[in-house]
Amino acid sequence: MQASGESPSRRGRTMPKMKSKGAVKKRFRISKTGKAISNRPSRGHMHAKNTSGARRKLNSRLILPPTWSRLVRRMMGGK
Repeated sequence: MQASGESPSRRGRTMPKMKSKGAVKKRFRISKTGKAISNRPSRGHMHAKNTSGARRKLNSRLILPPTWSRLVRRMMGGK
């Protein structure tokens, strides 16, 4: 340790920036009120057996709970 109390290997270095996750940016978006919005899962194929209401519901967006919204915002690079 130096007299200044700082280790010589850390002097003059800044902390690295947190990289945003590209996969999260593709799959989610943030609303103006800060909620995370995503497409619904299980939209691929084999929906013939579903009722028309269930199929219609798959077309709507999914608003994530606040806990998940906070995680998604962090991964996108926000606070």
